[in-house]
Amino acid sequence: MAKRTPVAEPSFHGNIAAEVPVVTESTTSRVVLDNRLLRVVEFTFDAGELLTEHSSPRAVVVQLLEGEMSFSLEGEERTLHPADVVYLAPGAKHALVAKTPCRMSLVMVDVSEVPEEVLHG
Repeated sequence: MAKRTPVAEPSFHGNIAAEVPVVTESTTSRVVLDNRLLRVVEFTFDAGELLTEHSSPRAVVVQLLEGEMSFSLEGEERTLHPADVVYLAPGAKHALVAKTPCRMSLVMVDVSEVPEEVLHG
């Protein structure tokens, strides 16, 4: 797990691909950055690996970096390719299946202190 990084403290995070390789028949993840506002997590999936339907209380941005995956968002399924981005509103139900070995970056943003008019405006 990454050490907590204060929001006001800039930082570099490198060599992530080497530290989080695709492992045969596995899903692997590593927290790259973590502070009170956001968390960045790098995931790798071997072909056929999946995450069953779940949700997050945070807003989430997913970007597929390598590979191809089937991604389901609120019951709608799409095939993602490298550089595709998915936005998940807080509470959105989602799931995925890796069609090929994949690398994905996920950024979770804490919206608990965001005013309601910003969230729904």
